[in-house]
Amino acid sequence: MALALGVDTGGTYTDAVLIRDEKEVIASAKSLTTRADLAIGVGQAISAVLDQAQVSPEQISMASLSTTLATNALVEGQGGRVALIYIGFKEADLEKHGLRDALKGDPALVIGGGHSHAGGEAAPLDVDALEAFLASHEDVSGFAVAAQFATRNPAHELQAARVIAEKAGAPVTCSHQLSAKLNGPKRAVTAVLNARLIGMIDRLIGRAQDRLMDLGITAPMMVVRGDGALMSAEQARERPIETILSGPAASIVGASWLTGVQNALVSDIGGTTTDVALIRDGKPAIDPAGAQVGGFRTMVEAVAMRTHGLGGDSQVHVVTEGLGGGVFLGPRRVLPISLIASEAPEIVHAVLDTQLRATTVGEHDTRFARRVPGINADGLGAREESLLERLGENVMPLSDLLRTRMENGALSRLVDRGVVQVSGVTPSDASHVLGRLDAWDADAAHKALELVARKRVGTGDRLAATPEQLAQMIVDQLTEQTSLTLLETAFAEETEGFRLLPFDLARHVLMQKGLARHRGLLALDASLNVDVVGLGASAPSYYPAVGDRLHCTMILPQHAGVANAIGAVVGRLTLRRSGTVTSPSEGRYRVHLEEGPQDFTESDKALALLETVLRDQAEGAVRQAGAADIRVVVDRDIRTARIEAQDVFVEAMITVEASGRPRMASG
Repeated sequence: MALALGVDTGGTYTDAVLIRDEKEVIASAKSLTTRADLAIGVGQAISAVLDQAQVSPEQISMASLSTTLATNALVEGQGGRVALIYIGFKEADLEKHGLRDALKGDPALVIGGGHSHAGGEAAPLDVDALEAFLASHEDVSGFAVAAQFATRNPAHELQAARVIAEKAGAPVTCSHQLSAKLNGPKRAVTAVLNARLIGMIDRLIGRAQDRLMDLGITAPMMVVRGDGALMSAEQARERPIETILSGPAASIVGASWLTGVQNALVSDIGGTTTDVALIRDGKPAIDPAGAQVGGFRTMVEAVAMRTHGLGGDSQVHVVTEGLGGGVFLGPRRVLPISLIASEAPEIVHAVLDTQLRATTVGEHDTRFARRVPGINADGLGAREESLLERLGENVMPLSDLLRTRMENGALSRLVDRGVVQVSGVTPSDASHVLGRLDAWDADAAHKALELVARKRVGTGDRLAATPEQLAQMIVDQLTEQTSLTLLETAFAEETEGFRLLPFDLARHVLMQKGLARHRGLLALDASLNVDVVGLGASAPSYYPAVGDRLHCTMILPQHAGVANAIGAVVGRLTLRRSGTVTSPSEGRYRVHLEEGPQDFTESDKALALLETVLRDQAEGAVRQAGAADIRVVVDRDIRTARIEAQDVFVEAMITVEASGRPRMASG
């Protein structure tokens, strides 16, 4: 009997499952995600699932981890301070593909160097400028290096990486190691995000491995990639960007395994995000343009996933403009009032009671802050340092913490860095008030919603008459925003016939009237013409209403709440390596390799060499990661031009994919 352990660390919960012989879920368990040290929540979930199944740790033959950590970090703008070394580009290129936004004010050095499209050196690398920059930026946790046409010749990226390793000793991400495609600015964005995530993912994997050892589990640990395939823990440490959408991708794999659906939309609601993807012909659709998350388009191969800042812990915002008023949700995640009250009941209830006795609604009512222990707070400004000192290790209402308007910005920066968490009213609190959830402090949730319900709209009336009415408004808004997300995904997959953008089509008056089954001189009907698989612990609570709204079949499988953890252990170890052959002149075929270009006089020989190199790299990497029964698939994309009635070779890209199931450890 082979027992595989799957673990998923989400924004709110950490899930664990045990699967026997890759066929049957024999146990599942949840624990609260411990953001200060994720390994604590991982250990609690694993211990619970082992106790439930009554199996000993040494019986586990494989462990695998999926995580929303990287996705949430990019959505919420968190991560370490990085620096970009931009070689052979112009300052203006920093404005392309959102590169300046990805840097978030972190330093960038634009220096001479780079190569031509054919792989020849365009200019020498300016090593002196690089060394001077390193000497003045010692507070950087990681470096991203992107050189012009590095996929044609990576020499300058590799040289810069050696200088950085020698002078700074910090982790370095080279853009050519993340993608073999052209488009330097986009590769630079991917490298910057990878560098920002390295420290965070390294801590998670290291602590998770330590926790497994503490529990007596010696089986190898895998990590889910953004395309749903598995990679070794060491590979994930080096290329954490490939774990963006790891949790969502695992949910797609899990949904397919649980339901056997061939064509469906999968919607996975977590604490921070809702992730929607398409299963077509039994397989998750891959985004051909690269994974997009947190507003950034990367060059990472991942499932075609639409990630929205909408979850059970999304912040509820009150709309006071207009006569009716209302609420909208997200995109920022906050601590539910019911959760923070369960952790610090005396403080939270005393403050809520004081706020309820006030004659006017306060700006910071229901809002509390707490510091996240163990998070690096280096490099903060004076105002942020002052706030942290005032907060200490306590749970404190914002009305006491913030003394000036200018400190609001400082608090936002601390939240972005992951140093401080702030509470607020969330759909999870609404569910507690409606009796759909009883995990935390329902009484605190009731008090908080009473405070928010007192806010006045344009007519001067209360936002809601009762906490229960407000709770239903919040849940209804979650239904509406989830429905719009599903409609946007469906419209994005429609290839022709629509002139408007998916965002506008989903909200179009005719679409909304059709969903409402308008009957007048016109009869309008609209529905989602594909089944939806609802995943996530709260899916049974929220998603039946979504199915009703879209007039579609809503599938809520058993174990839907732990589908991510299931997907973590039923996937395959898969590695892809890509390379190009170009023709810089007639009769010359250039293979672009890591060690530099190599020329041939025959295209077949050039293609054969590249395929051999890529095959060796892919097979070697997947075998080292722990795969058995390796299968190799080669794809050749050869581009030609028709000149004088002849097909002339222009360029070829070869992609080799090696995959296999992880080897199971024996006792």
